[in-house]
Amino acid sequence: MTHHILPPLGLALAAGLLIPWLLVRARWTQQVPRLALTAWALCGTVFALSAAVLPAQLLLPGRTLHRITDTALALDPPSPGRLADASLPEAVAAVAALVVLALPVAGFARELLRARRARARHTELLRLVGRYDPALGATVLADARPAVYCLPGRARRVVVSSGAVSLLTDRQLAAALSHERAHIAGRHHLLVAAAGAYGAVFPRLPLARLGRKAVPLLLEMAADDRALRACSREELATALYTLAVGHAPREAFAAGGPSAALRMRRILTPFHPGHPALRGAIAVTSAVGAIAPLVMACCALPG
Repeated sequence: MTHHILPPLGLALAAGLLIPWLLVRARWTQQVPRLALTAWALCGTVFALSAAVLPAQLLLPGRTLHRITDTALALDPPSPGRLADASLPEAVAAVAALVVLALPVAGFARELLRARRARARHTELLRLVGRYDPALGATVLADARPAVYCLPGRARRVVVSSGAVSLLTDRQLAAALSHERAHIAGRHHLLVAAAGAYGAVFPRLPLARLGRKAVPLLLEMAADDRALRACSREELATALYTLAVGHAPREAFAAGGPSAALRMRRILTPFHPGHPALRGAIAVTSAVGAIAPLVMACCALPG
């Protein structure tokens, strides 16, 4: 039984502790945020699946594990009669696996519902005090403080304060609007909800604790990169500087905010995107390539 439990345990430890620790200390993550976000998402998926497999590895004998593995690889789901004849250890292992998988899924749904309700309340407020500007494609809010933010989801909209309209040039305002539309098009609120769910379900896990802080920042950087396709670095950096003091609802994505200074420095600092991306891709691929044969070998050994 020992060799069977090592692969999922090792994967859970790597995805839940080691790789998140390496990601928050790596420089390439801020240069290629989309690759870094993919790495965070893979860590979350691998940890959940590995943790779900552990109860079966602990409770079931080797022959049963091999039979389940062969059935899964053959894409042959068990019949209702086979499920009814499952032994007590098999039933306990199945229930434990479902509970482990259900925890982050339920947390994800709860985060989405909570954020959706908050955005709905803010949308109703905007209908009363805001004014839609078809030229900007955004709702203008009478407020002297410069702010640009978006409300993602079904009732998606971009909001601009009158202070931002008066302080930003047309090109700078267009850059800020492109940044917010990148959040909406990329459905970034789903990744924020996933990071929040892990943080709520596994608060002490480094994957959850570190990811809850890293993912929103990487999403802002990814939106910056998308906006730079239609504007210059100087225009976007100036817009971020002007909007840094602006305020936005908690459930919204704001162009400015506390991360503006770090993102301005990143935007104005030249870098070669190919080098860190290649290094990060090689690191992730190497880790997966090194672990996959071990998992397959251990699962194939007789119990």
